[in-house]
Amino acid sequence: MSRAVELARNNVLSGGEPFGAVIVKDGKIIGEGVNRVSAEHDPTAHAEIAAIREACKQLGTTDLSDCEIYASGEPCPMCLSTMYWANVKTAYIAYTADDAAEVGLSSAYYYEQLALPKAERAIQYEQIKPNDKTEHPYRLWQEKTR
Repeated sequence: MSRAVELARNNVLSGGEPFGAVIVKDGKIIGEGVNRVSAEHDPTAHAEIAAIREACKQLGTTDLSDCEIYASGEPCPMCLSTMYWANVKTAYIAYTADDAAEVGLSSAYYYEQLALPKAERAIQYEQIKPNDKTEHPYRLWQEKTR
């Protein structure tokens, strides 16, 4: 945890946001990251996602079920979803979402939006089906992976 918090502190001192994360396997750090949203003009450049990307590359897999994540802050919905996609089973946090909200870094809106029925969310879906001549990519993938 001390490394995740150190990453967050150093990122703030370098002009970034106060978030750091590390992925640990068998007691060894195999991935780490900091929040680089502003620096990279990328809303997906969160510390947890950067750490997960690095760990997956190191291990040559997307399955981190035998790893743990240590994050300086409680993950936002995007990072939490990524942790589920990577099969992370255990997460440790230094500071809660309430701690972040106290300084204007709340993720509450996003959690609230995801809890709403689709029809009530701020972003609305509209399906546009392609013409019948287009090969369905899901079925193509299914055939290729059999």
